[in-house]
Amino acid sequence: MTIFHYIDLENKARNALHPHPFSYVQSGSGDEETLQDNVKDFRKWKIRPRFLQDVSERNLSISLFGKTYKTPYFLAPVGNLGIVHPEADLAVARAADRLGIPMIASTVSTNSLEEIAAEVEDKWFQLYCSSDPEITVSFVKRAEQAGYGAIVLTVDMPALGWRATDFTNQYAPFKLGAASGNYFSDPVFRDKLTRFPESDFNAAISEQTKLLFAPSFTWENISLIRRVTKLPILLKGILHPADAEKAIQYGIDGVIVSNHGGRQLDGCLSSIVALPDIVNCVEGRIPVLFDSGIRKGADVVKALALGADGVLLGRPYVYGLAVNGEEGVKSVVENFIKDLDVTMATAGISSVSSLSRDLLIKV
Repeated sequence: MTIFHYIDLENKARNALHPHPFSYVQSGSGDEETLQDNVKDFRKWKIRPRFLQDVSERNLSISLFGKTYKTPYFLAPVGNLGIVHPEADLAVARAADRLGIPMIASTVSTNSLEEIAAEVEDKWFQLYCSSDPEITVSFVKRAEQAGYGAIVLTVDMPALGWRATDFTNQYAPFKLGAASGNYFSDPVFRDKLTRFPESDFNAAISEQTKLLFAPSFTWENISLIRRVTKLPILLKGILHPADAEKAIQYGIDGVIVSNHGGRQLDGCLSSIVALPDIVNCVEGRIPVLFDSGIRKGADVVKALALGADGVLLGRPYVYGLAVNGEEGVKSVVENFIKDLDVTMATAGISSVSSLSRDLLIKV
């Protein structure tokens, strides 16, 4: 699959999928102001290259939590992948493993976290805290036992965003069971059911929907996660520097600057606008990763130059999955790696570690 432009990739996915699952992946909340700003605001930063530098060899590697990764890319947690391809999360995991790219598996995955873990060496687990703390604890313990390297606690989803396109289509993949891999396989959840999902699918889905989000979860509840795991904990969805500072105060190991790809709060600031203030606040005390709006290698250079320690890819690899399964994911991510490598060379940069704000001008 040789697709080098994001818009071409999106169009290929549009042709490969039924309109409803495609819209589910492609759309944002509200009238998609934030979704559009995530991309548009990257253009406000311009790269100011330095030439006559030795860029004959480039080093794309980063180090996080004592481990070195050969590129700054992570595959973002994306739920409901069964609506995109029958091999769902397993195809993504296999592609990530072949490339040596860490995968962040979603709580609302189609396949179970154990099935995913068996396919990929480098993996983190993204956690939506359930309104039932016992289920939350069970997920964390399962992730640690399955070999996940970190817990990514998503904090920007106390309720599902106003997804107008899905409402219009009357499309809810949660109700199809595409997000039930972890719930239906969880012993704590199953013990709470009157009848197992194999006997009464609709009742199990209804119960999962009731328990899926925890709108009362606050900073004080983070101690619950810390008590049950020794894994690093990152907060995904941080946009305010005061929340980044508070994360450090509560012993959090890292933050991910993200607005959920424009799928939650419409009208909020873009992730790239939020990034510099959070980096300034954190001052290197914990890692800062970046998510939302990455569409090409130059975007990655800009995010890293503004202080991000790594970046998450979301929609691009999901489109690759839609077009050609495991091979599609692999091809898309390979193109992003090559694009980053070439962008660094043509900007006069030989290593990710040497990227700095001096490389950028805001216009």
